[in-house]
Amino acid sequence: MLWLSGSAYDVVFEVARNAIAGLASLATVVAETSSWPYRHDRDLTGFIDGTENPTLIDAPELVLVPDGSPGARGTILLLQKWAHDAAAWESLADAEQERVIGRTKPDSIELDDKPADSHVASTDQETFGKIFRRNMPYGTVTDHGTMFVGFSAQRRPLAAMLERMAGLDGGTRDALTRYTRPLTGAYYFIPSTDSLRRAGGA
Repeated sequence: MLWLSGSAYDVVFEVARNAIAGLASLATVVAETSSWPYRHDRDLTGFIDGTENPTLIDAPELVLVPDGSPGARGTILLLQKWAHDAAAWESLADAEQERVIGRTKPDSIELDDKPADSHVASTDQETFGKIFRRNMPYGTVTDHGTMFVGFSAQRRPLAAMLERMAGLDGGTRDALTRYTRPLTGAYYFIPSTDSLRRAGGA
């Protein structure tokens, strides 16, 4: 799995081609998804993305495997591709969308009376543990959705959030899953750059 991010698509395009060429003796491309920023910091629901994210300064301490542990300085990635039912979502009034998400739409303030099945309640990082996550829009005007990337030092917080979203923990299913469905999903271990350099040298 290779995730390239940049503000200029031509640069990302060339870096991707070079990376594929450089890895040609080790790997073959089986899927490719292009995404883009949407309205600066929002996802395709129209809500601000990553409100509870740790800052980039704080994230390494929270999502990297600690020194002295197997896989030190690496991280665990949950990667999922979700397809949106845009027509169903956009048929909801803003107030209904806010109850599904659990936050206000203009400024991402958590609702005091958020429903138990709201997305915020289902993925509360104070309950499950801190992760670093992004929702990256992908696709075309007629067929689009979200690439979700979530990083954690352990797999369990990511798995627990998915179980809560699906209602597998005895709770209720995340209301957001009525308007989006997962197409793919997998866990990856992302080694540290030092580990990758050592492997490349070998």
